[in-house]
Amino acid sequence: MKKILVILAIAVALVMPLMANGSSEQGGAEKNVTLKIGFQANTSSNEYKAAELLAQKAKEYSNGTITVEIFPGGQLGDDRAMIDQVAAGALDMVYAETGRLGLWIPELEIFGYPFAFDDFDHLMRTLTETEYGKGIYAKLEARGWKVLANAYNGTRQTTSNRPINSINDMKGMKLRVPNAAANLAFAKYSGAAATPMPFAEVYLALKTNAVDGQENPLSTIDAQKFYEVQKYCALTGHIINDNNYIISKIVFDKLSPAQQEAITKATVEAAAFHTECFQKDEAALLESFRGYGVTITTPDKAPFRAACAPMYDEYAAKYGDAAIKAIEEAR
Repeated sequence: MKKILVILAIAVALVMPLMANGSSEQGGAEKNVTLKIGFQANTSSNEYKAAELLAQKAKEYSNGTITVEIFPGGQLGDDRAMIDQVAAGALDMVYAETGRLGLWIPELEIFGYPFAFDDFDHLMRTLTETEYGKGIYAKLEARGWKVLANAYNGTRQTTSNRPINSINDMKGMKLRVPNAAANLAFAKYSGAAATPMPFAEVYLALKTNAVDGQENPLSTIDAQKFYEVQKYCALTGHIINDNNYIISKIVFDKLSPAQQEAITKATVEAAAFHTECFQKDEAALLESFRGYGVTITTPDKAPFRAACAPMYDEYAAKYGDAAIKAIEEAR
């Protein structure tokens, strides 16, 4: 309930005053609009289920004047292309991680750093309860992205062919990571040997011990059946994945006040459901993995966080320490 309330609170902080943008048909009936939302996840994902709820609620709250069309599986391009399209008003809505938006506003890359946040609640407090966090939304809106809500999208954990009880057990481990700065840094600063490789090759590499481990959210570990070839899972919780529900500022401003209110309310409810789905799944998956004979360990995160300190020093040298102070303020 606390997590849902946190997500609901974002609507209060983000919704524009609904009086500056009059209906396109003053004094008449609402104009029907169709909003397209695109994302990378497929139709079996929690993201898709949440988008379906968004579409249902948007139609309900707008008295049928808003139709949301869903384009999963990267049909409209990769996430970077879709985020650009939303800023330009060529696409209406998209999911985007806060850290991923660092491609356009570099200081936001810290939101994808290893051990930046204790959990999703901590990330949300940073965004909604600190002055620095509140300022992020203004910067995003100035670039064409209006954030209507944010959802939890899983936490990256580490599976391996030997137990990880502490950071010392990471030393020398060949750890498959995607070729992304934050994931490479996690391996490097934890003492592992970062081993980037295409995702499609990971299962066989784990099975043949070409690599000793990999890191991904529990839902991905389950979907790819990594539990078949890895008998240890350490809850390193090193990267918290979020998913902003972003609408084009250009598109939002063209909606009537009632439609702005309707799409915002629908989005907030969809994001709360999105978060709930991931949280329920994670609790169930841990039990499922134990049933497959996987040993779950919970290494102390403090030494991991301390080991990653140089990454934050480099960040402060480039962008200042305002974000770091906000994260600590919200911890």
